[in-house]
Amino acid sequence: MNLFSRQKADPQKIQTIKTWIGETFHLPSDIPISISQLTCTEPGCPPIETVISIMKTSTETYKIHKAVEEIQYHDISQLKN
Repeated sequence: MNLFSRQKADPQKIQTIKTWIGETFHLPSDIPISISQLTCTEPGCPPIETVISIMKTSTETYKIHKAVEEIQYHDISQLKN
């Protein structure tokens, strides 16, 4: 049973989210950003979440309980709070 399967997300939307993350966190362009959309079928787990990893010296990971397509700039700007 695959509890966390990946669903395809629009590459253009992923690039837009990476741009928003770079702007929000004031990241240099050479810092890698990973965005993964996961599906969870475990009880109590949101059906879809997007995991964002900013790979600086120490990796920072954030989760947004939305599909990539539903993420807006406001969701990214809230990560800093």
